Amino acid sequence: MEIYQKHIFVCINERTDGRKSCGHDTGMAIVERFKSLQAEAKLAIKIRAQKAGCFDTCGFGPVVVVYPEGIFYKNVTLADVDTIFESHIKNNQIVQNLVINKL
Repeated sequence: MEIYQKHIFVCINERTDGRKSCGHDTGMAIVERFKSLQAEAKLAIKIRAQKAGCFDTCGFGPVVVVYPEGIFYKNVTLADVDTIFESHIKNNQIVQNLVINKL
């Protein structure tokens, strides 16, 4: 079993009642963008980006969680993925303006 230095979970849950949620299509695009950046960067650390189910944070969606730090990012766009990857994944600097401060 591989041990990842950074593990990125992206919610793809989609509510069917019209309330805000992360959404399958948006979530999968975010996962694929993280994977593309990872392939391009060829980092020495092991990273995994993957889809996940609901984190019970729908009002903040799309939501991305980075472990081992357990940082929850809110309202993530594709442009934010680049920022999160550059700052948090590559340089261990949390992107404060995207952090969910209270759950």
